[in-house]
Amino acid sequence: MIPYSITFTSQLFVTFCLAYLVFFACTYTIISEKGLKYFFSLFLPQGVSISLLFFLMPLEMLSYSSRVVSLGVRLFVNMMAGHVLLKVISGFALVMIIAGDFMIIASFFPVLVLFLLTVLELAVALIQAYVFTVLTLLYLRDFFVAH
Repeated sequence: MIPYSITFTSQLFVTFCLAYLVFFACTYTIISEKGLKYFFSLFLPQGVSISLLFFLMPLEMLSYSSRVVSLGVRLFVNMMAGHVLLKVISGFALVMIIAGDFMIIASFFPVLVLFLLTVLELAVALIQAYVFTVLTLLYLRDFFVAH
């Protein structure tokens, strides 16, 4: 949150790279620990008839691969929304300060809001790191406890 800089984690490419890293690490872990047969059995629930097999397998694979998008977009949107809000309010406060006279006194409120939003943004960053980690662990747990 340095002025005139770009935050690394508020870039869509970076969050998708992190999500792909988690996705491939989870996939590699389950294949190396349980084997390829077990991995593909995750996409086919027990007791499914043959007629549903060709519909259910692609649907389960789509559900599995959508975890990447879910992780990446969730992190990107939450980080970017706070940064955009901070930039808008800081621009508003700067315009009020530049206007001078009475606006300098009135700019106290946007500066106070900006300070409080900075604290909130730090809390959001910590919460997003926690959520990203918990979701990764839940995905790994689903692999090992699912069957």
